Amino acid sequence: MNPNPAPDIRALNEKIQIQSSFLDILNMEVKKAIVGQSYMIERLLLGMLSGGHVLLEGVPGLAKTLAIKSLSKAIDASFSRIQFTPDLLPADVLGTMIYNQKTQEFSVKKGPVFANFVLADEINRSPAKVQAALLEAMQEKQVTIGDETFKLEEPFLVLATQNPIEQEGTYPLPEAQVDRFMLKCVISYPSMDDERQIIRQNVGGNSVSINPVVNIQDILMARTAVREIYMDEKIEQYILDIVFATRTPETKKLEKLKPLMNYGGSPRASIALALTAKAYAFIKRRGYVIPEDVRAVAYDVLRHRIGLTYEAEAENITTEEIISQILDVVEVP
Repeated sequence: MNPNPAPDIRALNEKIQIQSSFLDILNMEVKKAIVGQSYMIERLLLGMLSGGHVLLEGVPGLAKTLAIKSLSKAIDASFSRIQFTPDLLPADVLGTMIYNQKTQEFSVKKGPVFANFVLADEINRSPAKVQAALLEAMQEKQVTIGDETFKLEEPFLVLATQNPIEQEGTYPLPEAQVDRFMLKCVISYPSMDDERQIIRQNVGGNSVSINPVVNIQDILMARTAVREIYMDEKIEQYILDIVFATRTPETKKLEKLKPLMNYGGSPRASIALALTAKAYAFIKRRGYVIPEDVRAVAYDVLRHRIGLTYEAEAENITTEEIISQILDVVEVP
């Protein structure tokens, strides 16, 4: 028996069409400042709609920080930026207790993590204790300062960047902490036409101002609508087959992958794949999930959840290649 009985798909489609109408104006506003990079903007929207945190990886100068700032400006929400450095302390992120000499009492001074959108710039530049403090807030959606616990306001979204080419003076995020990010997106260079437009826009001296066109209530309503999107039992099975193939590839006749992987995706990967597939269907204005939605987000959900062995690294095999092989073999419903 299917635990998800099929709703009235036509009515659900109409509802999603209405609920997702704000995406057009939001995209237009963000693209005032960002030329090209539609993949990156779409992934930021996926994270926002599914309530998951996003890790952007790419060389400097690809507008990662600008894209995150532009998105937060286009939404009438609070935004804070934390520049991660080796001397940063957990209190610099979370906040601390301040002693007031007049009242002779301690009061709480909240840190920059108390915002709807938190940009963690170059997250791999700070020591493990600072990374752990932020990642705990990401998971628990709350912060404890002294003996008081404060709930973080929804939507709460951490959008982190890291530079993959520079290893000196960095503290790579441990696997268990990277797993807290719903999506890990690898950002590439823009096309030549896009870069020509970027040059003209920046050399021309015309400043671009981004105005808030969407409010927090629109985002929270959209999140509720995303979870209502219909996912058939066959799609659920497809997601499970993909995730289980990362753990026991031999069951899908992928024995050659077994020596290349230390570990595969956890149940968190299955949840993330289902939620982001629903969010992708929402962006495409559909009230139901199709296999192409799952395939579209599979790389972003799984690339940081598969551990490579020394053998795979010696042969220069990437997690993307492993995911491609799994998607080629797992039967599409």
